[in-house]
Amino acid sequence: MAVVVEPVARGLLKLGLGPNVVTVLGAAVTTGIAVLLIPTGHLVWAAVLSGIFAAFDMVDGTMARLRGGGTKFGATLDATCDRITDGALFAAITWWLIHSYDAHPALVAASFTVLVSSQVISYVKARGEASGFRMVGGLVERPERLIIGLVGIGLHGFGVSYAVDVAIWLLALGSVYTVIQRLVIAARAPQANDVIAPPAGSREAGQTRKAEL
Repeated sequence: MAVVVEPVARGLLKLGLGPNVVTVLGAAVTTGIAVLLIPTGHLVWAAVLSGIFAAFDMVDGTMARLRGGGTKFGATLDATCDRITDGALFAAITWWLIHSYDAHPALVAASFTVLVSSQVISYVKARGEASGFRMVGGLVERPERLIIGLVGIGLHGFGVSYAVDVAIWLLALGSVYTVIQRLVIAARAPQANDVIAPPAGSREAGQTRKAEL
């Protein structure tokens, strides 16, 4: 993949585009593909195009590396755009399940579970790392989520019965498990029971300071 991605990254840099611009443009295109093609039933095209842009999600990172390294804001922007595109994809799938697939309520509930848990999985990791935990691993992370979801709608577009059903249930169960898995990792971290200092300037901080004096 690097053989393809690096020349593209170099070409975009020569055009004067920065990594952050490419991040935002990629998120906008991917979101547009999801919300326009999936609800209207163009599942094969949605799966193919989303897969292509998901594969090229690493272009902005390669651009940053070629420029000497990424920035903290760039990493934050990239993570934010990932959450937006994930939400758009599974919101679009849920919409299609309700309005076009005539899905059973249990399947719709499972799809909502995927939509919510996909955000929670990322948040638990981010919050845990901010607390100093080493949040490594997870059964269903973003690559697995995208692959299973896109393969499911793509196969359904080709006429494979219950492909979407299987994909959604696998993701729902796997995502809930991953949320619990990461919470367990955080709970077992050596610093899990460390007391958090109250924010500076808060009433509790003032009381703590007075007690110390």
